[in-house]
Amino acid sequence: MRRLVYVLPLVAFALVAAYLVLGLRHDPSLLPSALLDKPAPAFDLPGLAGKPALAKSDLAGRVVLVNFFASWCAPCRVEHPLLMRLAEDGKIALYGIDYKDKPEDAARLLAQLGNPYRRVGVDREGRIAIDFGVYGVPETYVVDKAGRIRYRQVGPISEDDLEGKLLPLLKQLGAAT
Repeated sequence: MRRLVYVLPLVAFALVAAYLVLGLRHDPSLLPSALLDKPAPAFDLPGLAGKPALAKSDLAGRVVLVNFFASWCAPCRVEHPLLMRLAEDGKIALYGIDYKDKPEDAARLLAQLGNPYRRVGVDREGRIAIDFGVYGVPETYVVDKAGRIRYRQVGPISEDDLEGKLLPLLKQLGAAT
């Protein structure tokens, strides 16, 4: 009985340590998404600064990237040069959704840094972001030709993400990369 008093805490410690070590093997940036391989949510958002609106129907028939961003988001500025590069290539349709932001601030940001988006929808209340399952900005979704979400990038897109994940997937899905 005395041994059990000494061994039980050691066994409990070993189990907790094993659980934590196994947890370190998982990439914390990979957050599960209930929408993977499911249709993108329906939406119809007003356009930014008097430009055309953005709706789910605009995504139809081709592989697209949908990027949630905001003017107040520092990581959004980090990924912006990569988005500009993608837009300059013109091989992939990139759409933006301005998340919980003042439209005039988002328009000012895009005027300063350049506008990589074909269209920008304004999600002032964040309702569409909730439908997509957005945790925070930036987040980027790959939507295939059938309108299904095929990939979710949480956080800013890095060069490694672009070359190692996004471009290969876009090519696999038949985007003109």
